Amino acid sequence: MLSYDRLSRKPLLFKSLTGLSVKQFDNIFKEIESRYDKYEINRLSSRKGRRRRRRERAVGAGRHFKLPVKDRVIMVLVYYRLYITYTLMEFLFGLDQSNVCRVIQKIERLIRRCLPIPQKLYEVTKRLKTKEEVEKYFPGFMAFTDCTEQPIPRPKNRMKRKLYYSGKKKKHTVKNLYTANQKGLLIYKTKHKQRGRKHDYRIYKKNHPDLPKDVMNMYDLGFLGVEKDFPKQLSSLPIKKEKDHELTEVQKEYNKNHSAKRIVIEHAICRIKKYRIMNDVFRNRLRKYNRVSDIVSGLVNYRIINTC
Repeated sequence: MLSYDRLSRKPLLFKSLTGLSVKQFDNIFKEIESRYDKYEINRLSSRKGRRRRRRERAVGAGRHFKLPVKDRVIMVLVYYRLYITYTLMEFLFGLDQSNVCRVIQKIERLIRRCLPIPQKLYEVTKRLKTKEEVEKYFPGFMAFTDCTEQPIPRPKNRMKRKLYYSGKKKKHTVKNLYTANQKGLLIYKTKHKQRGRKHDYRIYKKNHPDLPKDVMNMYDLGFLGVEKDFPKQLSSLPIKKEKDHELTEVQKEYNKNHSAKRIVIEHAICRIKKYRIMNDVFRNRLRKYNRVSDIVSGLVNYRIINTC
């Protein structure tokens, strides 16, 4: 069976299955462990979203988890990284499928609270005042924005099939808008999943981040029109080729340099999609998508912060 003790003896395998090195996991687990007792008391005491009227037994009574906290966190990371079925997770961790589902659902919120998710970083960047503070979060005073989409199973409802169908991917998808700095740190992510039918720029117009004025925002041609619609912010787009007209050598060189800078956001999205739960067909309930994307982007940020 998989466990922290067994995996930590093989650092390369540990990183392959969880996305974190043993040292990085140990550091984040200290934060999770310090908050765990209070989190469990609040979770068991809260009546929010529960049908029961009142607890009849004290917190701590009833069914206990079979795995220690550390192994439960490992289970979540392995599930996110490999996105295998609960049947295989049952075999790997020695639990029933229902227990695997229960373990993952109960501890996901705590993991999310302990990670540097984009929403936390974005709240900080909105309060930046001096240029020194801005440069700390936006090296070179540049930010890069792009959308990514992920396939979902074909909805049964006819209206949902229409709303989630992406003409670009020719399948049903959900989308997220991300903004990263020059180091690939994800500063912003849309709070709610976006339907695959929406164009990238349409999503941006309704969910665009409010970044410092000194920051140059870089986009691809999917965001054509941003300079006109947002004249107060600094924007940079590649030059679009006109019909029946070839780009000049100077324009081609400009586009090449622009792409070389903007590749940062593509690499950031690539890091997200290495967690297969954000790359394969999303089999879970769509109401869980925002929490999952928060955790994965938080893991990507945590790894960047702890390697710089």
